Amino acid sequence: MVNYYKILKVSPTASLAEIKSAYRRLARKLHPDVNGNSEKATEDFAIIAKAYEILSDVQERSFFDKQLTKANGSIHS
Repeated sequence: MVNYYKILKVSPTASLAEIKSAYRRLARKLHPDVNGNSEKATEDFAIIAKAYEILSDVQERSFFDKQLTKANGSIHS
């Protein structure tokens, strides 16, 4: 299972502000416009965008946390 916390390099206890900051930092680094519009950059950017979408929505994040716990036995894995 994809761990969106690891993708954004934040703790599972991160606040919304920390998640937003991590996303913005990575977006500046990985944005396709900055990386010659390569296919890899586009894929990487899509992954961090999806991670932000899930973790910034309270209901989606709660559901994701439950799935992550089921898959790993712990949210911190």
